[in-house]
Amino acid sequence: MTRLNILLLLAVIASALYLVQVSYETRRQFIALERERNQSQRLEQDADKLRVLLRTQATHLRVEQMARERLQMTVATPAVTQYLTADGSLPVTAPSSAAASKGRP
Repeated sequence: MTRLNILLLLAVIASALYLVQVSYETRRQFIALERERNQSQRLEQDADKLRVLLRTQATHLRVEQMARERLQMTVATPAVTQYLTADGSLPVTAPSSAAASKGRP
């Protein structure tokens, strides 16, 4: 009977140690999972911020401002517009202001 009790006691101790090990491993994996979830949320937030930044950088006003500042571009006016004839040469006379305002050469 004593041998059976000792054998059962060893089985209980072994199962208790196994239970502790499994519980520890479960906690460790849960903590790793939570870290990964937090990192995933941070990456999603960063991606959203970058999408918003990209939309703000691509607005018409921003593009126009950058063209004026960096490229020194100006708006085309009839005063600086050159009109070509059908053969590709410049006309001898400048177009009248009335014709230029109507969009005709």
